[in-house]
Amino acid sequence: MSKKLILVVEDDESVRKMLELALGSLYRVETCADGLAALRRIEADPTPDLMLCDVMMPGADGLTVARKAKASPKARSIPIVFLTARTTPKDVIQGIQAGARQYLTKPFKLDDLMQKVKKIVPP
Repeated sequence: MSKKLILVVEDDESVRKMLELALGSLYRVETCADGLAALRRIEADPTPDLMLCDVMMPGADGLTVARKAKASPKARSIPIVFLTARTTPKDVIQGIQAGARQYLTKPFKLDDLMQKVKKIVPP
């Protein structure tokens, strides 16, 4: 059986690469450097099993990506986990309302992220 696919949407290259390395042993990982690329990607097949998404990005922010994904018949079922520096209770509520399953704030512990990912998408 093939590995499940995680789409990492992150404009910070160092964070993107770190996530790709950390997740790559258990999952197939694709990356997008901005929200517009992610929107194009999730309309393509096959759709990812999980999307890890930054909130503050150029082009389309993570909230926009999540709302559009949830409005798309192809992408509606993709679980979304936000990874963001936006930490206020209002930010968290906006993220959950946009469709996020989890909301992790930066800096995050890689172990915490991996546990949450494994719960949503067992390898």
